Amino acid sequence: MSDRFVFGQAPLSGVWIARRNIFEDARGAFGRLFCAEEFQRIGFNKPIVQINHSITPVKGTVKGLHFQHPPHAETKIITCLKGEVFDVAVDLRQGSKTFLSWYGQRLSAENHKSIIIPEGFAHGFQTLTEHCELVYLHTEFYVPKAETAFNVTDKRIGIKWPLPVTVLSERDKSNPFVPQDYGGVTL
Repeated sequence: MSDRFVFGQAPLSGVWIARRNIFEDARGAFGRLFCAEEFQRIGFNKPIVQINHSITPVKGTVKGLHFQHPPHAETKIITCLKGEVFDVAVDLRQGSKTFLSWYGQRLSAENHKSIIIPEGFAHGFQTLTEHCELVYLHTEFYVPKAETAFNVTDKRIGIKWPLPVTVLSERDKSNPFVPQDYGGVTL
């Protein structure tokens, strides 16, 4: 095993942080974004079927909180390649001890961290700098009819965004709040 990653478990069960070990010399730097063999150490064994690239120019922009319902539920691995973001996972798993709890992690080009967000979690982020670029690795294809989202300002979830929200899409502004009788995602 080459130990190109250091894995740490987040406070929400199933959420992991992977820090890439970067190798530098006179030619520059090299690091892996993903290695199936090494990710198996944390129980990640699904294939990556889709890779997305997100570019967000304005500091303070918030995107989220998106997720897909089974059978299209997905695990996401999110990496920041440029700038810095506050990346958030919200536990929506039915019966989970941390149901509707959230965890946030700063991801940046400098700290070489990725967050692994499993099925049954919503995902969102806020840009902390101008000109942020993220790469998402997905274990399921995007299926519009399976997607749902909750409002990023939902007081029931209570995310403490580090900055004032400067940009929020019309779509994300109109995302519903979590219903009082919401029972969660059954996996």
